[in-house]
Amino acid sequence: MAAEDEYLLMSGLQHFAFCRRQWALIYLEQQWSENLRTAEGRLEHARCHDTAQTERRGSLLITRGMRVVSHRLRMTGACDVVEFRADPAGIPLQNAEGRWQPTPVEYKHGHEKETDADRLQLCAQAMALEEMLVCEIPEGALFYEETRRRERVAFTPELRQTTLALADEMNRYFARGYTPKVKPGKHCSACSLKALCLPVLCQRADPNAYLRAHLDEPLGGA
Repeated sequence: MAAEDEYLLMSGLQHFAFCRRQWALIYLEQQWSENLRTAEGRLEHARCHDTAQTERRGSLLITRGMRVVSHRLRMTGACDVVEFRADPAGIPLQNAEGRWQPTPVEYKHGHEKETDADRLQLCAQAMALEEMLVCEIPEGALFYEETRRRERVAFTPELRQTTLALADEMNRYFARGYTPKVKPGKHCSACSLKALCLPVLCQRADPNAYLRAHLDEPLGGA
C-alpha cells in the first residue's frame, strides 16, 4: 500500500472529469493560471476550510475542512463541510453523545453543472468518509454560491463506479506522467488554462504537414 503522501488530491477529480488535459497541466506539469472565477472560488473555499469553525445546532454537528483519505481510490482531500445529524442508525462520535449520520457538503462557485464533475468529487469524499468511519453514506449535497441553492446528490452505484474508474485512470496517468493531447470543445472557453493550453493552435498543428512543407527548402536560404 502506498503512503498517504503519495496519493492524488481528491479535488483533482473535478478537473479530470472536466478535461483530462487540464488536470495533467495542473497536477503533472504544475501549470496554473487564475482568472476571476477561480480567484473567487479559492476565497470561498478558504472560508469553508476554517477548521476553527465547528459548531452544533441542536441535532446537527457541523465540521469544516475535515481531512479524508481513501485507500481504495488512493486519494486524499478535505471536505468543505461534513454535517453530522442525530440518527439512531448512525455512528458514535468522540466527545458527542448519541449516534450520528455524516453528510458531506461541497461548496462550489457558480451554478449547477450539466456534467457530473462536481458530483464525482463529492462522491469520492463520501467514499473516503465511509472507509474512515465504517459507515454508509447514501447522499451528500453541493452548494452553489451563485444560486445560493443546494443540490442533493444521491451516491448511486453508477456514480460510485464512475468515481472509482476515474480515480484508477488518474492514478495510471500520474504513474506514467502522461499529459493527454488537446481535444478542443465548448468547455475550452470556460477553462482558466486556455492561454497556456492553446487548444486552437494545438488542433491546427500537424507535424507531418510541417515536415512536408519544409523538406524542399534549400539549405542556407535563397
